[in-house]
Amino acid sequence: MQKKAIKVNSTDNVVVALVDLSANEKVIVDDVEYLITKDTKAKHKFAATNLKEGDSIYMYGIIVGKAVHNIEKGEVITTENVKHKSAKVEKKTDMTTWTAPNVDKWKDRTFMGYHRPDGQVGTENVWLFFPLVFCENRNVETLKDIFEKELLFDKPSKHQLLLRSLISDKENIEEDNKEDYRVFKNIEVKFITHQGGCGGIRQDAEALGRLLAGYVKNPNVAGATVLSLGCQNLQIEIFKNALEKISPNNKKPIVIYEQQKSGTVDEMLDGIIKDSYLEIKKANEIERQPAPISKLVLGLECGGSDGFSGISANPTLGRLSDLMAAIGGSTILSEFPELCGVEQELVNRCVNEKDAERFLQLMKDFENSVIAAGSGFDMNPSPGNIKDGLITDAMKSAGAAKKGGSSPIQDVLDFTEYITKPGLNLLCTPGNDVECTTALVGSGSNVVLFTTGLGTPTGNPIVPVVKISSNNTLVKNMPDIIDFNTGEIITGEKTIDETADDLLEFIIKVASGEIKTKTQILNQNDFIPWRRGVSL
Repeated sequence: MQKKAIKVNSTDNVVVALVDLSANEKVIVDDVEYLITKDTKAKHKFAATNLKEGDSIYMYGIIVGKAVHNIEKGEVITTENVKHKSAKVEKKTDMTTWTAPNVDKWKDRTFMGYHRPDGQVGTENVWLFFPLVFCENRNVETLKDIFEKELLFDKPSKHQLLLRSLISDKENIEEDNKEDYRVFKNIEVKFITHQGGCGGIRQDAEALGRLLAGYVKNPNVAGATVLSLGCQNLQIEIFKNALEKISPNNKKPIVIYEQQKSGTVDEMLDGIIKDSYLEIKKANEIERQPAPISKLVLGLECGGSDGFSGISANPTLGRLSDLMAAIGGSTILSEFPELCGVEQELVNRCVNEKDAERFLQLMKDFENSVIAAGSGFDMNPSPGNIKDGLITDAMKSAGAAKKGGSSPIQDVLDFTEYITKPGLNLLCTPGNDVECTTALVGSGSNVVLFTTGLGTPTGNPIVPVVKISSNNTLVKNMPDIIDFNTGEIITGEKTIDETADDLLEFIIKVASGEIKTKTQILNQNDFIPWRRGVSL
């Protein structure tokens, strides 16, 4: 029988409604009876005791807000009676102990991946086209149209006929002989456009260069075609230096064209098509081979969160993150605005004192930049978050941080820095769905795990994004975007540990190419670089 409500931590002074509760209804939680004073929707919280104005609100065992006036026991918590509040953290105060979970059943498991010369293993095999500056977006879109139509067999253009002649090794092809099959079995061709590379500030262009270098470094990429105008802030040399820094012995083929040195657009496109086709054909020869699951780098993210995210989907990812740490794999926890209020726990989990200090400094700098723009971390919850029970940033953060489990934090990365250590890593990103996913992939994630309670279509051009629902209703309403459901934790049908095991089995199939995620099926290829200080 499903519980009606739950107190997440014994020290909490709020209780979470698991089902809709009516005014004057009596609910028993942990042998304590509560009289509900007002109608309370599922996912929302009600007071576990009488609260006075100024009292701190505790959930997950930490401060998540403060009462702005007196609140009766059993009264629903809202934006009208509670405001954001979080604990102040100055330094590391302790070293958190951790008992690794038993991973005997996982230690010899493998997935079928694409092995790269640098030791990384991809879950996909992608040839990537991208510009260094927005001025080249049109040419990238033209190439996208040419390659996709030809490889997927649509009505051909002049350049498609050129590509077709290369494929068939014939000088001239004029007729459109359609056949229902893919030309390349082991390679995907993907395209990125963006609005950066020039204008703005030089730091944005340099950050974009590092981000794009991370995409080339990512194990899911076999090689890349890069378009440059020539006069932009993000010069080819800046991009090459960024790639050299993270991949000094890069063996991946890179085709680079600079328009201002390439004659007419037609001449440039002809050259790009010929050179890229030759490399794509070679990359198609790479086949999946067994690899230990320790080669997985799982990006952890949430978006469109609800009041159940922090007690079903996110703790499931936390358990999975702990399993990966014990196996020797890697996870990356992002979204720094959604770690506000849980800093002390995370600082205490940092293995290295310098990482603890760096995390606090990155959080401080991020928050100061947001305040300078006239906003603040307290404005992070979206209208959808609030409607579904996440009424303060600290409350949202406390649930979001559950994705990181309880294992030690091995490294703290700034935006565009590439992962180098196994175990749990922190990555400074905004909470914005697409900007965060974009950053996780640029730092080396070869699968992104994305929890949601409300639903979001966010995907990525080169990495499968697994959408994980926090509740059963979302799966029924949006089956076209949800891959995996943790709602049975809420209804009491499954435990977090059981669900995490099921999720890891699912991930292995995704990483092996046996299952396509809904974002891949929908061809949801989102890419938005973060411009620091602009978004939460």
